[in-house]
Amino acid sequence: MWKRSKPDLKVRLTLRVAAIVALCFAAISAYFLVEADRAVQARTEAVADLAAKSLELQQRKIQWVSNPRNSFPDLDNVASYVMAPGLCLAFRTPNGETLQRFCGGAPGGASEPPQAFAAFYRALFEPGREAARPVIARGARLGDAVVWIDPAVLTAEAWHDAGRLIVALALALPLLCILVYAALARALRPTQLVRGGLERIAAGDLSARLPPFDLAELSAIRGVFNHLAESLEAALAARSELTRKLIALQDEERRHLARELHDEFGQSLAAIRALTASARQTAAQECPTLLPECDGIARTATGMAETLRGTLFRLRPPDVEELGLMASLDGLVAGWNGRSRGQTRFEIGFSGTFDHLAPAVSANLYRIVQEALTNAAKHAGASRVTLQVTMGDGDIDLVVTDDGRPSETAVRSGMGLLGMRERVAALGGRLSFETNPDRGSTLRVLIPAAANEPAALEQAA
Repeated sequence: MWKRSKPDLKVRLTLRVAAIVALCFAAISAYFLVEADRAVQARTEAVADLAAKSLELQQRKIQWVSNPRNSFPDLDNVASYVMAPGLCLAFRTPNGETLQRFCGGAPGGASEPPQAFAAFYRALFEPGREAARPVIARGARLGDAVVWIDPAVLTAEAWHDAGRLIVALALALPLLCILVYAALARALRPTQLVRGGLERIAAGDLSARLPPFDLAELSAIRGVFNHLAESLEAALAARSELTRKLIALQDEERRHLARELHDEFGQSLAAIRALTASARQTAAQECPTLLPECDGIARTATGMAETLRGTLFRLRPPDVEELGLMASLDGLVAGWNGRSRGQTRFEIGFSGTFDHLAPAVSANLYRIVQEALTNAAKHAGASRVTLQVTMGDGDIDLVVTDDGRPSETAVRSGMGLLGMRERVAALGGRLSFETNPDRGSTLRVLIPAAANEPAALEQAA
């Protein structure tokens, strides 16, 4: 199943920094918009105060001239000083009638803001709010001086200011992302060393160590990693030593058991067969009716002797050092073919020369093959088992394939994979076991050329 690749830490941190920067720009833009709205509102209120005071002054002056109705209200003087694009100035009577009004036009070249921004701005700030100041003369309210700014002009100005910030963000954000990514890539470069060390540990190379780092966090990781590697190396060495002793003890116990069976049980069977032969001679002369029983005892003793020889062969195989690995494995496969009586066919193939193998290497390989064939024949129920041994550039490649049941639990019985893994580990090799979902399994063992060197042989002995 296809899996989507996850972004690495540098990309994720860069995206987070970009998001934070974008939020900061948005906050700055909002701050400037709010401050601009406050400034506009303060300006309109100041103009309204100025217009109201000017109209009150006009009302005081017209008391000394004739026809005062023709000169009030007069906003020309105020408009000439405060008029700006979009600014509107008016006088409104108490009954709501507008007697005079001035409005500045929209500034030339102003771009139309996007509808979404215009709707957002109008919903948030309500542009075009009026600032009204009462005009009072002789204690009576004559009307209101009203000032406002055209909403379209305010929205265009806000978009112009916000647009500059957006352009700055569009230019600065990619550059900032590139710089942040480069800085993170440089800062996180030591993590590649940490990953490489972990991969070496996972591959079984417990000699991996991390170099010193400048960052305190990475230095702490280095200390824990190196301590863990040293602890694992020591624990594996102790386990390997214990395993070698257990394997040696097991082999010695097998040899002792083989001697006991050969000396005690074998001699007893030989005595039974001799006594049976003697009893048969006596029965032939004095009691012929006992001859079938004597023959049955002889056949039983002969079958037990054959079973004993097979057991002794498995407990104490032929001297691999004397016969060589190839001859010993040929004999092992031939023995399995003889015992299986056609139910399982065992095949063997060699590639390369095995004349210069050390005795310890040959003995361990023989035991590994013996255990693998036993598991395939007894537990997997295979009808065909193939053994291929290859020697190339000093390395030994051993592959055992079968067409039995795809169950790995069977090969774990007894020594199983554990015993084989420990023997392979004692030689510094690698073992892998794979099962086919349909049917069959493959055991692969790779022993490096270094296992045949004197130093490695002393450890494996």
